[in-house]
Amino acid sequence: MKFLKTLNRTFLIIIVVFTSLSCAELQGVINQFPQTTEPNNTLVASGLREALNLGIDRQVQKLTQKDGFFRNELVKILLPEELRKVDKALRDIGLSKIADEGLRVLNRAAEDAVKEATPIFVSAIKNITFEDAKSILLGGKNAATNYLKQNTEAALFQKFKPVIEQSFSKVGADVVWANLTQQYNRLPFTKEISTDLTTYVTGETLKGVYKMIGLEEQNIRTKLNSRTTDVLRRVFALQD
Repeated sequence: MKFLKTLNRTFLIIIVVFTSLSCAELQGVINQFPQTTEPNNTLVASGLREALNLGIDRQVQKLTQKDGFFRNELVKILLPEELRKVDKALRDIGLSKIADEGLRVLNRAAEDAVKEATPIFVSAIKNITFEDAKSILLGGKNAATNYLKQNTEAALFQKFKPVIEQSFSKVGADVVWANLTQQYNRLPFTKEISTDLTTYVTGETLKGVYKMIGLEEQNIRTKLNSRTTDVLRRVFALQD
């Protein structure tokens, strides 16, 4: 009987304490109770989709701007190896302005092409499953970028190549490069050169796109302030 009285008194004290707390204070007490940290399947997939979308919004869109490639040393498209001697030879004889213009038109074509990328990326991101997301989240530092590359590279190459070819024609790159190679080939003691610039620039454009997406992935994985939404914070906390 004495034990029951003590137990009842204890419960009464607990009730009084809880009823005397404000709503905010009560919520603080509740927050101290153990809670699960494992997000559901939908949350994990949503977090990875959001991270990839941020990579496109924050980084890839920059590449579509004027000089988005040309002024970005991380992705600036240089000449293929066999044509770099053309660039050097032209600069050596005082034709730096022509050489610069040759580089600029290559990068301008890349900027035009990247504008076509977003729908293909969106489609790939929508198709991320929970199993994909789990592998990406717990994978290597570039797992999300690699996933996107595996699922978009072929389609983007087919999309980019005709755009780059058209851009070359629009800005006169075909004429500029015909002029450059002709002048180089006329120089004494040089071996005549030619190259498929359209295929080369298409490949370099793809490298630049994935490099910038990878940069954003690294930011989200390693910098807490890059996780700008609650979903990103909750999901990527699992890999920390």
